[in-house]
Amino acid sequence: MNDRHSEIQRSYQQLGGIGNLYDGIIMRSTLLGKVMDSVIWGLDKHAAARWLNDALSPVAADFAGRLLEVPVGTGVLTLPLYSTLPAAQITCLDYSPDMMENARRRADAMNLNNVSFVQGDVGSLPFPDESFDLVLSLNGFHAFPDKDAAFRETKRVLKKGGVFCGCFYIAGAFARTDWFVRHLYVPKGFFTPPFETKESLARRLRGLYREAEVHNVNAEGFFRCVK
Repeated sequence: MNDRHSEIQRSYQQLGGIGNLYDGIIMRSTLLGKVMDSVIWGLDKHAAARWLNDALSPVAADFAGRLLEVPVGTGVLTLPLYSTLPAAQITCLDYSPDMMENARRRADAMNLNNVSFVQGDVGSLPFPDESFDLVLSLNGFHAFPDKDAAFRETKRVLKKGGVFCGCFYIAGAFARTDWFVRHLYVPKGFFTPPFETKESLARRLRGLYREAEVHNVNAEGFFRCVK
């Protein structure tokens, strides 16, 4: 994993000036991003590195199937990973055309020919049943307005035996983050309640999937499920 992580980091560094304010925050590559990680999420550089590893580790180094990422955002977290998966067929979906345009530019800069982009709603995915071997969702479910539909649709498009994995904010695990979510993220419209706790997420996923693992780093809940 260390060699693979280094390769992913090199790919990210090669992207140069494509990054924006959002990217700087989520990757801790700016002072604002480091301050927000520390103050709001309680993460130092070591915990942030673990966060990225935990988020991406369910995608096998030799993955060669069909992968759906929803939402892709600007692609800052995942397109460097996809550069290490030349045999995979990857579809990236997002509701925001602006976010997806940033991801497209990033994919073009990286010459990723195995990645396609679709504008759409996670609550009504434009794909047939059992289309994908893996569905990945990073930092999306805490923002989705209809979470029940999102859980239902991501399961529907996943093949039997396929993997559903990702991460998002969970309530009740880190009081400082909960305060900022209530007083900043929700009023600004960045996050949409209701929110899962670690326990409620585990119950939900175990009710939907044959296997489900849930753990957390402070207020970030990580999951890996098998259909």
